[in-house]
Amino acid sequence: MKNGKNEPKSLIMLITAMLIFGTVGTIRKMIPLPSPLIALCRGSIGALLLLAFSTVTGKHPFKNLRPKTALLLLTSGAIIGLNWSLLFEAYRYTSVSVAVLCYYMQPIIVILLSALLFGEKLTWKKALCAVAALVGMVLISGVLDRGLPQSGERRGILFALGAACLYATVVLMNKRITGVDPYAKTILQLSAAAIVQVPYLLMTGGFAGNDWSGWTLPLLLLLCVVHTGFCYLLWFGSMDGLTTQTVALFSYIDPVTALLVSGLVLGETMTVLGWLGAVLILGAAILSGRE
Repeated sequence: MKNGKNEPKSLIMLITAMLIFGTVGTIRKMIPLPSPLIALCRGSIGALLLLAFSTVTGKHPFKNLRPKTALLLLTSGAIIGLNWSLLFEAYRYTSVSVAVLCYYMQPIIVILLSALLFGEKLTWKKALCAVAALVGMVLISGVLDRGLPQSGERRGILFALGAACLYATVVLMNKRITGVDPYAKTILQLSAAAIVQVPYLLMTGGFAGNDWSGWTLPLLLLLCVVHTGFCYLLWFGSMDGLTTQTVALFSYIDPVTALLVSGLVLGETMTVLGWLGAVLILGAAILSGRE
């Protein structure tokens, strides 16, 4: 049972984290750096901040961590790093709204993969949610409004869907990683997410020739410190006072915020069919996660 006395405070912490998470796409759009470099900075700085917080508060997150579990966490963290890179690339090639909605196909992908790979029962409700999400995907792609997307737009959509598939893989892996301190889990995963970017950056020269002028460094630090370290602290801090279902439901503040902020700050717009697609995808994701 969750402590009811902590619920209002926990809810405020969760909502704040989700509102901030919802601006990640808009911030990334304004940073002229390679996506793997941004992911490297986000993972490393986020992990260091969480490690520092654990040390200062006297937590011992790695105390009972077994080597096999640590290896699984590092593997899932590496996948998270690739997921970030694909999602950040999606923000480059398509609008934040389209990228976010494609990315939020992940609950549906989890349902389909669970049924295909692990034999989990696919109920009528979940099957209908999957169909609704796929219809929503068609609507936000703009195919019915303006035909097939241009090559850049298609690339952005594919990057976002690829990121969703990778995150769905992480979700399925984490279901089999139990009894681990959440701080230990996240510190290891963020660290691996950062490390996996290094070989690619070395091979492509991504560490050199970047534009650090203007707002680039402040925005990068904002993304790493506030949108990663601080938000994860809020997210973890909210866990003790809320039920799992409440956390899952309020997590959808993230994509809704992303749609609103991208419209207000970047001037992105969607057609009526696009908004209908958004309702179908988010509605399907929410309903599919409820028993």
